[in-house]
Amino acid sequence: MFKRFIYYYKPHKKMLALDMLAAFFISVIGMVYPVVTNKMLNEYIPQKMYSTIVIAGLIVLALYIARMLLRYFVQYYGHLIGVHMQSKMRQDLFAHLEKLPFSFYDNHETGRIMTRITSDLFEVCELAHHGPENLLISTAMIVLSFVYLFTIDHILTLIIFACVPILVVVTMHFRKSMKRAFDERRKSNATINAAVESSVTGIRVTKAYTNAEREIEKFKKGDEEFVSASHHAYRAMAQFHASTSFVTDIFNVFILIAGGLFLYAGRISFGDYSTFIVSVNLFISPINTLISFMEQFQNGVSGFKRFVEIMDEAPEKDKTDAKELKDVQGVIEFKNVTYAYEPTKEVIRNVDLRLEKGRKLALVGPSGGGKTTLCHLLPNFYRLDEGNGVITIDGTDIRELTLESVRKNIGIVQQDVFLFAGTIRENILYGRTDATEEEMVEAVRRANIHDYIMTLEKGYDTEIGERGVKLSGGQKQRLSIARVFLKDPAILILDEATSALDNTTEVLIQQALDELCKGRTTLVVAHRLSTIRNADEIAVVLDGRITERGTHEELMAAEGTYKSLYSLQFRENDIIC
Repeated sequence: MFKRFIYYYKPHKKMLALDMLAAFFISVIGMVYPVVTNKMLNEYIPQKMYSTIVIAGLIVLALYIARMLLRYFVQYYGHLIGVHMQSKMRQDLFAHLEKLPFSFYDNHETGRIMTRITSDLFEVCELAHHGPENLLISTAMIVLSFVYLFTIDHILTLIIFACVPILVVVTMHFRKSMKRAFDERRKSNATINAAVESSVTGIRVTKAYTNAEREIEKFKKGDEEFVSASHHAYRAMAQFHASTSFVTDIFNVFILIAGGLFLYAGRISFGDYSTFIVSVNLFISPINTLISFMEQFQNGVSGFKRFVEIMDEAPEKDKTDAKELKDVQGVIEFKNVTYAYEPTKEVIRNVDLRLEKGRKLALVGPSGGGKTTLCHLLPNFYRLDEGNGVITIDGTDIRELTLESVRKNIGIVQQDVFLFAGTIRENILYGRTDATEEEMVEAVRRANIHDYIMTLEKGYDTEIGERGVKLSGGQKQRLSIARVFLKDPAILILDEATSALDNTTEVLIQQALDELCKGRTTLVVAHRLSTIRNADEIAVVLDGRITERGTHEELMAAEGTYKSLYSLQFRENDIIC
C-alpha cells in the first residue's frame, strides 16, 4: 500500500524536494537560538562584547525572517501538493467507479461511496502534505539537538535520551488501539452519510407518508453509533497523548535533576546548563509533533486504505481479443441461459429465446420472475459465467464483444427514468453528445415533447432540478425517449416504460414508443398487457423460466397463464386500444 501512496507523489517530485529542503532549513535555523544562547552566556556577556551581542541578535532576527518565508513556502506549496494528490486520487477513484459493474452498486450505498470520495481523501491530502514535512523537520531537530547537546556534555545527553526507548514502546502500544478505534469511527461516519443521502433523496416519500419522525430516529441511531465510535476513538487518543506527554515530561525532570547535580559538581557551567534547558525543549517539541502526527497518520492511512479497497474492486473488462460490434442487424438469441445474483439462488433458468431483426418480443409475467434480469443480461450489465449459456447478437457471443460497442447499439427506456441535474438540453444530448441542434430537436419532436419545451421561458436551457424533480413523470419519460431517439440504436429494451403513467400520458408515450420501435429489434417488459398486444411474439416468464410463447391470439387460445393475467387486467367492457 505504501508504494501505491508514493505513486501519487511522482508528478510533484521537484516541488516536494523544494518543500523538504525548505523544511530542513527551518530545522537548522531552529538550532541557532540555543547556540547563540550558549555563546551569549559563556562568552559575549561575561566578556562584555556588546557589539557582538547586538550583531548576534540581528543575525538571529534575519534568520527568523528567512524562516518565516520558508514556513510560508512550506505551508502554501506543501498544501498544494496535497491538494493535487487528492485531486488525482479523486479522479482515479471516480473513473474507477464508472468502470465497476452493476453488482458493486447493488452492495454499496451511495452515501458510503461519497464518504470515500470526500472526507476520506481529505484526510489523505492532509497526510500527504504534513507527513513528509513533519517527519523531516522533527527528525532533523531531534538529530541536530542530540549532536549539539552531545558536544556540550555527552553523559547528560545520554541520560536524557535514555527516555526515548520508553517513549517508542508507549507510542507503539497505544497506536494500535487508536488505529482500530479510528477505523470504526470512519465507518460510522460513512453510515451517517448513507442515511442522509437516503433520507434527502426520498424526502417526498417521507413527507407523503408523514414519516419524518421515523427518519429522524433512523438518523439518530446512526449518529449514536458515530458518537459511540468517537468515544472509543477519543479515549484511545487521550490514552495515547496522556501517556506520551507524561514520558516527554520526564525529559524535563531528568534535565532538572541531572543538570542541577552536574552544575553543583562543577561538571558544566551555568551557560551550558541554560543551553541544555533551552535545547532540550527543542528536542521535546519535535517529539511532541511526531506524537500529535500519529493521529493524523492514522486518519490518513485509514482513508487511503478505504480508497484502495474500492480501487481493488475488479472493474468491467473486455476480453483480450474482444471485437467491436459493427453493422448491427439486431438478431438476438438466448441459448440455455442460467443466471444467479447469488450462487445458491438462480433467477434465470435454462432460457432459450430468439428474436429476429426488427421484431418485437414482449416478456410478461408476475414481478420477480426474471424479466428485468434478462434485459440486464443483454447489454452485459451482469455477465454470464462460463457454462451458464450464451447470449448472442448477430450470432456473436456478447462476451466476445467489447462492452462499449454492445451498449452503444442498445437503447433502454425504463419505468424509473433517471435525469441528471442540469438543463433539458444536457439531458437529451446525453444520448449522443456530438449531435447537432437539428438532430436534437428532431429527436425531441419524435418523442412528442418539443411543443411543451417551447412553452418554457428558457426552452431547452431550462433547469430540471435533481433527478428531474421539476418535471412530471410523463415529461421525464418522454425526455428519456428523446434521448434514445438521438442515440439511434439498432436494439431497444423497454422495461415497463409506461406502467406508472396515467391513461392520457400513456397514449402520448405509447405513440412515441411505437415510433421508436420502428425498424429496431425490441425487447419489451410490460405489466399493462394492452401495450404489447401488437408484439410479434409474447413470452411468459415464471420463476426464471419461459413457460409460454406465441402471439396474443395464440396465447389467449391456449388458455394458460397469459390468459389468466390478461383476464385479471381487463373485463369484457374494457376498451382495448
